[in-house]
Amino acid sequence: MQFITTAIKSLFGTGANISLVRDKNENSVFSGIVLGIITGTIIFGIIIANIEKYITFMNMDIETYKVFAIYAIIQIFLQLILNLALSKMYFENKNKRANKYSILFNLINFSTLILTSLLTKNQIIISSISIICTSIFVIIMLIRVVEKTKIQINITNCIKYDSVNLFASISMFIIYLFGFKNAFDFGEKFALAISFATLITDTQWDVAHSIATIAQIDIAKREYSNKKYLLDSYKLIILLVLSTFIMGIILYPNYNVDILITTIIATNELICLCLYPLYITRLMYIQLEHSAVQATLSKQIANILRTLCSFIISPYCTAIGLAISVLYQLISTKYIIVKNNINMEMLNEKISN
Repeated sequence: MQFITTAIKSLFGTGANISLVRDKNENSVFSGIVLGIITGTIIFGIIIANIEKYITFMNMDIETYKVFAIYAIIQIFLQLILNLALSKMYFENKNKRANKYSILFNLINFSTLILTSLLTKNQIIISSISIICTSIFVIIMLIRVVEKTKIQINITNCIKYDSVNLFASISMFIIYLFGFKNAFDFGEKFALAISFATLITDTQWDVAHSIATIAQIDIAKREYSNKKYLLDSYKLIILLVLSTFIMGIILYPNYNVDILITTIIATNELICLCLYPLYITRLMYIQLEHSAVQATLSKQIANILRTLCSFIISPYCTAIGLAISVLYQLISTKYIIVKNNINMEMLNEKISN
């Protein structure tokens, strides 16, 4: 479900904010937030209305997971609204304020869940209180952050400015929907190992995506330096890899998963994470400064390869797909950069001018 959120944010968050910079459309950001919330309400509303079919499709027990699934999807919708607002603040260079709201959102969510669960074991009560508290916070944040303007937005340009991430998110939704369904068919041992490996690496990937966001902002403002960007990116990557090892060591005794399966999946994730800054940098630069079509095509071929792998009859289907897609993106983006003699040092260009 998180990839539906990132697709909406890509179009109505990142795309709308770049449109403000590139098209000088002062109404695009407010319009994007409004349309993003409406789109999210419709999509997630339909999913909740069909929640039992979704749980059954994922080979899960309806009675066990229904309340949690509804709660999780509502929380993902609230995170969508949060991310639309955060995108606006990051593009305005209000990083500290954005980080404060992000921390507060997660603290409220975490604390209400923990405190309520100490008082009662009723899932409905726990979920309801958490949703109510986070909803109030999101509403207050929107009132304080978003300035009301006209509803005026160029959807075509919003798609063009972040088409790589938009179509990648749609593909990732399909990949994990069918990939996890396929992997979970191999039984509890693989399901638990995959879930554990995802637990200790998924947040790291979410944090790493900020690398692409920073690149988009700097490139859009023509303040990008590839050398500095990669240096800063790998400082973050090192911290993320270390955090994965720490999480794995701390949590392993509580999960008691198959160590070999977990190691194979987690190692694959970490290797791909280390390669992420190399190809995502090129993709963002190609997207905004050379050809949105070529960048999107490169990403989508990688996603198609990954999607096809998700149908392989193997518990490692998603891991195989990730490795193949990363390898393709490294090769294809390097080819585009070299073939078109693209210089990725805007600061040097700025200084010379």
